[in-house]
Amino acid sequence: MIFIDNEGRTDPKLNLALEEYALRNFDASTDYLLFYINKPSIIIGRNQNTLEEINQEYIEANNIEVVRRISGGGAVYHDLGNLNFSFITNHDGKSISNFKKFTAPVIRVLNNMGVNAELKGRNDILVDEKKISGTAQFSTGKRMISHGTLLFDTDMGEVSKALQVKMSKIQSKGHKSVRSRVANISEFLKTPITMDDFKQQLLNGLFEAREHFEIHKLTEAEWKAVHQLKSEKYDLWEWNYGRSPKFNIQRSKRFAIGEIDLRIFVEKGLISEFKVFGDFFGRQPISDLENLLISVPYDKNEISKKLEEVVIENYFGKLEKLDFINLVYGND
Repeated sequence: MIFIDNEGRTDPKLNLALEEYALRNFDASTDYLLFYINKPSIIIGRNQNTLEEINQEYIEANNIEVVRRISGGGAVYHDLGNLNFSFITNHDGKSISNFKKFTAPVIRVLNNMGVNAELKGRNDILVDEKKISGTAQFSTGKRMISHGTLLFDTDMGEVSKALQVKMSKIQSKGHKSVRSRVANISEFLKTPITMDDFKQQLLNGLFEAREHFEIHKLTEAEWKAVHQLKSEKYDLWEWNYGRSPKFNIQRSKRFAIGEIDLRIFVEKGLISEFKVFGDFFGRQPISDLENLLISVPYDKNEISKKLEEVVIENYFGKLEKLDFINLVYGND
């Protein structure tokens, strides 16, 4: 097994691009191990509805990035206190969904550090019934990734805030995350250590039984290809938000002008149906406003731009445009 050196980069989009690039392009006869630490970000599972998982208003205010990964599973919060590990191996037909095979070496090292970790359920590592790690897998058919998080010293307050959804009602075909009781590994260590020390001890433990310990440093050409994959996929709204499964949203609120009840249907991140109900009075047909928002990305900035020249009072009476936009997007 060869360790891939990501050179300490903390850009979540770049690290996920590196992981995928290594999966698809590195020597298929060799197993690889990749560690990476991301700056504050939410990593969304492949089949999830992004907007259902995040507190969009909070992450925008706090510069938290949102990135979709290629593997399934639930949404997770990353920050500089979270170490991510990724095993890149051949797909032998038996390893997919075999989380025990890939978590066992990690659990062994944690146990040797005095942390009473164990695999519980299908894919979680727990200590004293508290989750310290979640894992996921992805297969290309010939190669596969088995990756996971290790909560070492994560800001737990940010986890709940960033993943706290504010929308009133969403009915989605996406896979919703199940929130568990979580804890940091640092809480269970008898002697405090730094993240760098933890990373090195884990790496040494995973390789202690191997005679040949190799490190792969990416060439300039490889880094160029990784950056290209990042720009063509992981940087795109269409990948991170637009791949969300179709979902319905109901949003309603009573204003001084009356109640506004919205029914929004979103498919592949775009508004495909938009209906407005309520007991308000307007001068222009509400259908004109409804039709205007069809095919617009379900994104606050895009909705705001589309309504930039619209006189919202023509449809509802004395109502602030921002109040309507916040109702549409769920930031009330």
